[in-house]
Parts: sequence; C-alpha cells; structure tokens
Amino acid sequence: MDDAPASVSVRQMTSADCPAVAEIRVRGWQFAYAGLVPQPYLDAMDVAADTERCRQRHARGDPAVVGLVAERAGSVVGWASFGPYRDSDLPPTDTELYALYVHPAHLGTGAGRALMTEVLARCTTPHVRLWVLRDNARARRFYAHAGFEPDGAEEMFEIQGVQVPEVRYTRAP
Repeated sequence: MDDAPASVSVRQMTSADCPAVAEIRVRGWQFAYAGLVPQPYLDAMDVAADTERCRQRHARGDPAVVGLVAERAGSVVGWASFGPYRDSDLPPTDTELYALYVHPAHLGTGAGRALMTEVLARCTTPHVRLWVLRDNARARRFYAHAGFEPDGAEEMFEIQGVQVPEVRYTRAP
C-alpha cells in the first residue's frame, strides 16, 4: 500500500466550492490568529454565515478577482484570492494577494506552496503585494520563502476595538 500523500492540484474556484472555502477560511483564522486577535471574535466565526457571504461574493462575480482552490484526493484543502491592489498609495497596476489559507489539518503538505505557485504564475503585474499580521510568524516565513519581503508599510487593523498591526509584503518579478 502506498502511504505517500496524494498530489495537490489547483483550479479555478466555483460556487460549489463556497462551503469548503468558508470552512477553510474560518478554521484558518481560528488556527492562525489565536492569540493575535480577540478570542471572542474567533469563537464567533460561523462557517454557515461565511458560506453565504462567499456565495454572494461569487455571484457578484468581479472578473478582476481570481479565486483558486487547492484539491487533494478530490477534497478542497486550500483557497487563494487575488486581484487589483486596493489601497490608493500605490499604482492600481499592481496585484494584491487578498487571501491564502490552507485548512489547518493540511498545513505543511504542499497545498499552500501549490496555491502560491499558481497565483504567481497568473500574475503579470509589476509587483504582487499582500498584508499580513505583524505577529503571524508562520505566514511571514511562508511569504518570505515565496520571495516576498516587507516593504516598510504598516497599518493597524481593528478587530472588536483591538488594534492589530499588519505589515505589507511585496514581491517583484
């Protein structure tokens, strides 16, 4: 019997993926941000409500925003979303990685790397940028390994009245 993990494939997200994407996003937040954002906020996150928000966003269908999912053995294990850079301080010709999450049960299995590889392959802009919580050491190592570097920009992200610092990372071609 072969105990090797099944390979990861990445494809365009569909509306049928919304329940899995919501599960990944909620469990990803609860895992990655424990101790970094207020625990009551994480505890209140709801997969059903997030699924409905995902379906609504997907139905609106912004053609400039790309959603990808990573699958292993027919199950969605990761999700990424990217599109035009949203802040006004830099050219709108840059790409922003809005989200990249892997279900906590699948961390370290190559799903995140597969998603990042596909995101970067699809980006044709001068720079790819992202915001990451300053104290999220695991994510910062992941992004650094993918060629991103902090560019000096920082901002505060407020969650339930708590200021959570974020740093911007940039990857040039």
